[in-house]
Amino acid sequence: MARSPRLRRGIYLLPTVFTVGNLFCGFYSLVLTFRGEIERASILIVVAAILDGLDGRIARLTGTTSPFGNEFDSLADIVSFGVAPAMLAYHWSLLPLGRVGWLVAFLFVVCAAMRLARFNIQTAAADRRCFAGLPSPSAGGSIACLSFAFPHTPAERWVPVAVALLVTTLGLLMVSRFRYPSFKSLELRSRRSYLYVLPLAATLVGIAVAPATALLTVAALYLVSAPAAYAWGGWRSRQSAGRANEAVVDEPALR
Repeated sequence: MARSPRLRRGIYLLPTVFTVGNLFCGFYSLVLTFRGEIERASILIVVAAILDGLDGRIARLTGTTSPFGNEFDSLADIVSFGVAPAMLAYHWSLLPLGRVGWLVAFLFVVCAAMRLARFNIQTAAADRRCFAGLPSPSAGGSIACLSFAFPHTPAERWVPVAVALLVTTLGLLMVSRFRYPSFKSLELRSRRSYLYVLPLAATLVGIAVAPATALLTVAALYLVSAPAAYAWGGWRSRQSAGRANEAVVDEPALR
């Protein structure tokens, strides 16, 4: 049965509605940041990240992906996961650093823009299983989760410096080559779906019980996952190379 033209238009507009919701959350987060409402501004960035994940998944499920949708999504992301988290970090903790503080925030925005530009030009050839570099929603969400867990920054002088180092690290991770899992090919209807359902259920329970701690833990685990996997892979490669060299050295003695 053929779909009516109105239904087809509605299906094509559905991902765009989620993208607009993402953009709205990012913009309103900026407004709340300027008002000093750090907790609410942080939550909106997390909500924007959820909507950003949904719009792409819905577009793929309904077959409504388009160049316009990709570009619109990236423009929304630079607001929600570039400018909004940078300004949140600045007003929340970087302000005492003066010029250094806003330069660190600007560096984060530049890295987010570069990350999104690289993603756009690599979309066709990219591996769906992973991202090259930390995704901007994860980088912005990490700042939001931290500020949500500690909305009132401690008075110690080292705290703004530590936050500046974290924001700089997040920016550099976005333009790095570390391979982060994308979860785009996640299939909950497969036989091995319980491997994904159980951690997801545990995460939801944790968010319901202690949202700040659970969100910060999930953000931290994802943040270190790619560098840890890279270090583990390098260690295993060195171990394999060492065993191969030992075998080559011992071979003449066996003859």
